Amino acid sequence: MTDSPPPRAPATPDRQGAPTDLASLVRVVSDDAARRSGVDPSRVRVLEAGAVTWSDGSLGCPEPDRMYTQALVPGYRIRVEAGGQAFDYHAGARGTWRLCPAERARPPLPQGGRI
Repeated sequence: MTDSPPPRAPATPDRQGAPTDLASLVRVVSDDAARRSGVDPSRVRVLEAGAVTWSDGSLGCPEPDRMYTQALVPGYRIRVEAGGQAFDYHAGARGTWRLCPAERARPPLPQGGRI
């Protein structure tokens, strides 16, 4: 008689349950932009959404006086328009996302830098 390994638990997006796929992230940030601008989520328009590689752990949105991991980070950049305002969201592939003010925004690596 052989012992078989216990069944594996299904994969989860991450420990916090944050979305890790682009479509889910677009929904989450669209809801955030709608809340910030005071419009209905159905009126949020996606300007750009795609997979990118960030040059470090800041996800292209470094905060002053913070240190970040110095490694290439796969993720997403999602730009939306809501209520006449543009919003630039930067996300990691593990579901971490943030609204990035224009004065702090750094571009992702060129397409050849994707991992």
